[in-house]
Amino acid sequence: MRISVVTAVRNGAESLPDMLDSLRGQTHQAFEHVVQDGCSTDGTLACLQADGLPQMRLQSCADDGIYDAINKGIRRATGEVIGLLHADDRLASPDVLARVDAAFADPSVDGVYGDLQYMARDDPARVIRHWKAGDFVAANLRRGWMPPHPTLYLRRSVFDRAGLYDTSYRISGDYDGMLRFLTTGRVRLAYIPHVMVQMKMGGISNRSFAHLVRKSREDYRAIRRHGIGGIGTLVAKNVSKLGQFRGP
Repeated sequence: MRISVVTAVRNGAESLPDMLDSLRGQTHQAFEHVVQDGCSTDGTLACLQADGLPQMRLQSCADDGIYDAINKGIRRATGEVIGLLHADDRLASPDVLARVDAAFADPSVDGVYGDLQYMARDDPARVIRHWKAGDFVAANLRRGWMPPHPTLYLRRSVFDRAGLYDTSYRISGDYDGMLRFLTTGRVRLAYIPHVMVQMKMGGISNRSFAHLVRKSREDYRAIRRHGIGGIGTLVAKNVSKLGQFRGP
């Protein structure tokens, strides 16, 4: 099965090599790497041109934020299955795409996801947070549960019927998208009990207090928009993260 791995990046030259190495080492090589660059100025393009994979399809142009860039990449993707892998992320083991491919051998499966680890930015070998997702139970959406978005792979048909990411969200477009896929989109998910992605701590949603406030507002907007709960769902969503953190 051909898999499209979409990378939306802007000024990610420092972390790109590790991400590219994790793709290069995959045992399942029937994939394309769709890179959507947002006019980087830090050497990202030079890094991609020098070290990009043979199956890379690169485009560099202005965009209206991360979700617009992701949408551009998805539109350019040609695979039957589409997943995301950003510059600060890496596939956790060489068999990740092989596991994705095997899960989609079941024609009833619309999407797959797995576990996620957050790594210390100053020590890529140290796990700060371990997100063990568990099986999908629809009722748990009201309790703040969601699949780890960086591990999510969906059939192209999901985007065809449920739409792309809503660019009016600046931070929580992934959460809004997942709720839409799982409610009105009626996506049938399969859980891969395996760490699929490792990502560096320090993403846009927790860069500052103002970002945290905006993220909470956008999360609440998505919760209400898709009718899965209210303020209690938002609180549960945040409280559920506490048990994922590990000590030094």
